[in-house]
Amino acid sequence: MAIALKHRKHEAARTAGRRRRQVRGRKRVAGTQERPRLVITRSSRHIVAQVVNDLEGRTLASASSMEAELRSLDGDKTAKARRVGELIADRAKVAGVESVVFDRAGNKYQGRVAALAEGAREGGLAF
Repeated sequence: MAIALKHRKHEAARTAGRRRRQVRGRKRVAGTQERPRLVITRSSRHIVAQVVNDLEGRTLASASSMEAELRSLDGDKTAKARRVGELIADRAKVAGVESVVFDRAGNKYQGRVAALAEGAREGGLAF
């Protein structure tokens, strides 16, 4: 399985470093039918979580801070990320997923990424 992360010619150093970390992580992390991959996509304002089966190339469940019920939620971005984690855990359980492999996509495991992971664990997903 090839990793579809290309080198970009005019990329900022910070973004290039995150992309290198993402490629390094994806060498070791792959989602299967039994343990799909929980991948995090983080921007400066929002966070998205997807449960992906890499063997079939299918997204089994997804949750985002851009959804209507989370946009109206009071609190900071970390609180919204924790709620996204709880939501992805609920949706993954509905899809029949109990255990996942966590892919932080080159982001540091702190702040919103850690809050999302804790929320997913509280929701019942096993990492």
